[in-house]
Amino acid sequence: MDTSENLSKNLLIVALITIIILLIPLVAMQYTTEVDWSMADFIIMGTLLFSTGSAFVILSAYSNNYLYKLAMVLALGSTFLMIWSNLAVGLMGGGAHVGNLMYAVVIGVGLVGTYLARFSSRGMAHTMFAMASTFVLIAIIALAANMQNYPGSSVKEIIGVNGFFSLLYGVAGILFRLVSNNEAIQLKKSDT
Repeated sequence: MDTSENLSKNLLIVALITIIILLIPLVAMQYTTEVDWSMADFIIMGTLLFSTGSAFVILSAYSNNYLYKLAMVLALGSTFLMIWSNLAVGLMGGGAHVGNLMYAVVIGVGLVGTYLARFSSRGMAHTMFAMASTFVLIAIIALAANMQNYPGSSVKEIIGVNGFFSLLYGVAGILFRLVSNNEAIQLKKSDT
């Protein structure tokens, strides 16, 4: 089986998993009024699920190293969780606040960093550390701008949420760094 057939098969699996996951709220809506998704909710969640799964399938092809793939799962999963949480309830306060728009910068840092890294483990480590640092910067800006006074927000929430995501990306960065160090050791051994 060639690479393009394997990629197509894996993307089909991602599409099927996306459909199965979306069936859960669809079926729940038939039995309770507590689940009330609009067509837009299904489209957004479907896009988010499929794009996250597809990104993993495509990006994990750059390495057969399981630690690299684990780091990629952590990075993509953290990004999925951040976007989903921000769209659902907002990461800063309850609802749509301008403070929640700052999290788009994290995605921008990730996209630019990944492009510049060309998916190398060393470059991806730098990208993850930059994303983790962006959360620290967002927390500092939020507190300096008194965003803890938003309805449903607090100093503990701002520090907790940003610290949590910073930790996730930091761990992903450490995993990518371990892969990079192992690759350097293997390269050094092959040169001798």
